[in-house]
Amino acid sequence: MSKNITSIKYAWLCYYQIRIVLVMILAIFMLQITSVQAETTNESNRVFSFGVVPQFEQRKIFRIWIPILQKLEAETGIRLELLGSNQIPEFEKKFLSGEFDFAYMNPYHIVQAHDSQGYQPLVNDGSRHLRGIIVVQKNSPIRTIQELNNRLLVFPSASALGASLIPRAEFSRNHGIEVKTKYVKTHTSVYLHVLKGMAIAGGGVASTLQRQKPSIRNALRILYKTDKVNPHPVVAHPRVPIKYIQEIKLAFLKLGKQEEGISLLNKIPMFSVKEASINDFSALQELRLEEFSKR
Repeated sequence: MSKNITSIKYAWLCYYQIRIVLVMILAIFMLQITSVQAETTNESNRVFSFGVVPQFEQRKIFRIWIPILQKLEAETGIRLELLGSNQIPEFEKKFLSGEFDFAYMNPYHIVQAHDSQGYQPLVNDGSRHLRGIIVVQKNSPIRTIQELNNRLLVFPSASALGASLIPRAEFSRNHGIEVKTKYVKTHTSVYLHVLKGMAIAGGGVASTLQRQKPSIRNALRILYKTDKVNPHPVVAHPRVPIKYIQEIKLAFLKLGKQEEGISLLNKIPMFSVKEASINDFSALQELRLEEFSKR
């Protein structure tokens, strides 16, 4: 009889222990579900920052990019916030510290951003290449770049790729020309300095010159064109979940196939959207531009 009682007590003990274990397992499961739901809610409410290299003044950049980001949000459900940078050095400081989740930057910037933060290119313009230019006043007596030797030229910044780095590197290495430099923050400011006679010549890129008012554009003459490189990419920081990176990339590609999207992207300018990778910009590492970015 005592053995039966002991067996019954043991069975009840096992039963309660099993119940306790099952309750604990259920509690853990519910906590995991709550955690996943909270994480999903947090991700859905998250706003991703989007930086744009300041080729133009800020009001123009916001006029161009806000409608594009709105289209991307409508397509993906991903919330995007445009973060402005008044000057190229300010923009560089931000991406070098990883401040942007997504960004649109010049080809040399992505080499730096990839090395420092692991940024990856998503898309860029497949219809053209970046080409730097040196402009002078339309009626300037300057006819050759040799006449610029030891003269003062204006550039947006020391590390503006097409508008500053490549021209100065080509001047020095290919033509034996050294110039004095003054940095005036934006491409538009470069063109205005040259137009007003505040500098004999200045560096820009063909696309930003074409975007100027006719009164500015038609008063300048292109004296020199640099070699071509692959154009500006849209990039993503590696902390952004891969599913969002892919969605933004696909949204850009889709936008490039729609009439309204093409009209918006052309204002960047980006005329034909293609998928990009860091390998597209490997040739820039061979140009050894670092020494020119600091002078």
